[in-house]
Amino acid sequence: MAGFHLKRHTWQSGLNNKKSDLSSRPAQPPISCPQCSGSRIWKDGLRRSVSGTIQRWICRTCSYRFSDPSLRNKNVERHSLDCQVCEAEAEGSKNLVEVETTRQEWAAGATSDIKGLTLEFAWWMKKQGYAESTIKGRVKVLRVMAKRGADFSDPETIKSVIAKQDHWSPARKEAAVLAYSTLLNMTGGKWDPPFYKRVEKVPFIPLEQELDQLIAGCSRKISPFLQLMKETAIRAGEAFNLPWTDIDFGSGTVRVTPEKGSKARIFKISNKLINMLACLPRDKKNIFGYGALNNLRRTFERQRRSLAHKLGNPRLEQITFHTFRHWKATMLYHKTKDVLHVMNFLGHRSIKNTLIYIQLEEALFNRENEEFICKTAKNVDEAKAIIELGFDYVCEMEDIKLFRKRK
Repeated sequence: MAGFHLKRHTWQSGLNNKKSDLSSRPAQPPISCPQCSGSRIWKDGLRRSVSGTIQRWICRTCSYRFSDPSLRNKNVERHSLDCQVCEAEAEGSKNLVEVETTRQEWAAGATSDIKGLTLEFAWWMKKQGYAESTIKGRVKVLRVMAKRGADFSDPETIKSVIAKQDHWSPARKEAAVLAYSTLLNMTGGKWDPPFYKRVEKVPFIPLEQELDQLIAGCSRKISPFLQLMKETAIRAGEAFNLPWTDIDFGSGTVRVTPEKGSKARIFKISNKLINMLACLPRDKKNIFGYGALNNLRRTFERQRRSLAHKLGNPRLEQITFHTFRHWKATMLYHKTKDVLHVMNFLGHRSIKNTLIYIQLEEALFNRENEEFICKTAKNVDEAKAIIELGFDYVCEMEDIKLFRKRK
């Protein structure tokens, strides 16, 4: 018992010494925001630097982020960066290449800072009414640029990072410029954006047999998704967001809620598609109950790759979700030769977006080698019956009306 009392006395005395040491330390001044002098300061992760690890802070009042609370100015991040690089040069421990690498790591290494900025940017775009797909795409490209050394406070580094991405297409570089311009709209900044013009490519139009091979070879959930796009030419996002309530199994119709500013549409679907949809489970609100469209797309790409290898047809790997829309529009114009009908079928509000399918149809089908079936009509009833069969009126000779239809 004596030993127990001795240990207890030693432990108690050590605890008292620690309390006295803590009480003898000078009180730490409260941290305040250099921007608005607010006291609602939270820790915002750690940042790596040449001199060690620095605590990051964020003001919950004005959302300003800073590194060292002892530096009471708005340029604390830039000043800290310059001082550390100069210190590295003075020590002679790193050459100029290493110093530049350190500077880029400083700009891109604040993972928590970039994450907080992009989250704030995503919420701002949400409040401005941007579509979810647009928000995800622009946040993603900003995070990629941050990892590759972009400093969002310096537009010149944004231009340099985009220019160095040789494997990026002009369309992707244009998207990166648009994403940063949107970020500056949020922060009130300005810049002189670089000019990148996307190169328009002729879409790949497969054979109908190849589309049917994909539909037949994919899984039970993806096959009706592809069949739906083949029959209606709706976008992948429109098909993915389709709820069960928009399918009328009695009349065999589907109502489509548009995206990208298109028009709302209603389509008649085949009995084949109705039976495929009826076999799907109805345990969720939407028909295709994957977590996100990208999950469905990745699953489709794996199955497409397997089918292309199994059937020995590499052309199948060129078929994307949007290929079904291109194929249907091209075939529809080839059949009707009515560009306004195709425009309404696709939900376009401008005929400029529809004119590309006229060029595709002319390139795919050689009109000199086309063969037709001809019919004649002597009265209105005969002409009506012929038109109902899909024949087009050509002309009238000797009081006889001539019609034709492609074979």
